[in-house]
Amino acid sequence: MGEAFPGAEADDLDGDVYVTPRYLAGATAIGDPGLQPLRDLGWPLDHDDLGNCYVTAPDRRVRLGYLPEGADDGLWRISAYRDPHAAPVWGVCFSDTAPTEFVTAFTEALAQSYTEGPHSYLSHMNGKAHEGVVPLIHNGWRLTRAEERTLEWTSPDNLAGVAFATGDLDPEMEFTTLEARWFMWGGTERWSRWYATASSETPVSLVTAITAAIADPAPVLRWEQEMSKVLRKRAELTPVRPTSPKAPTPLDVARARPRALPSARTHSVPRWSTSTAPSACLLAPNRRSGR
Repeated sequence: MGEAFPGAEADDLDGDVYVTPRYLAGATAIGDPGLQPLRDLGWPLDHDDLGNCYVTAPDRRVRLGYLPEGADDGLWRISAYRDPHAAPVWGVCFSDTAPTEFVTAFTEALAQSYTEGPHSYLSHMNGKAHEGVVPLIHNGWRLTRAEERTLEWTSPDNLAGVAFATGDLDPEMEFTTLEARWFMWGGTERWSRWYATASSETPVSLVTAITAAIADPAPVLRWEQEMSKVLRKRAELTPVRPTSPKAPTPLDVARARPRALPSARTHSVPRWSTSTAPSACLLAPNRRSGR
């Protein structure tokens, strides 16, 4: 799995294990990778008194909040506006346990869309909804639920899923609850699962950036001891550095010592046969004649 990071030295990597599948990796300890694509555009970074931070576009049409001290478990909240003083057009949320790579994939796509103009990041008509699930299908995910109002695709191990709600939704509920057009999740137990949501007007290209990152089979780096025990038990962990061989024990040394070879000289051993008399060196039994 080390080949997923070609040319990288182990000492330069931010982690000591590669985690597969990536949707069981959990979040990283810092949020910088998710903020960086927008910071690279020159967007300013602001903080509030609680320690939350915000990155806002110069025209104030896009805003990202990184909220470790927020009111709920929604750590990342991103929204876009046609009018900075009006309600948002769309909103995306990632929970505090969502793998940071998924956030970064989204903000990278958002940064690219922003440079292309409002027609790219404000219009959900820049793609068809089914395009959002194409990366899942290409990586073996299956349609496991097709109810009247929900379609859901699940990973081959059933430990991650992407649901798409059909029909009409309450716009306000999409921003304040988990009842959004797109609902993505991963994890082993319901109480420990991460989630991400995207509202109806979210451009399909941005949703696809998330689903592609989720379904990507490439491993991600983590520090093993920073992962939850639940995830460590279910994910496949591959050490960045090969495990050092254990020092040999005295028994191992003894087993490895060459054994003495048998002498080249052979000895004849008398054997019984049906055609030969007993050897002279063997005494015949002493039988007394009956009288």
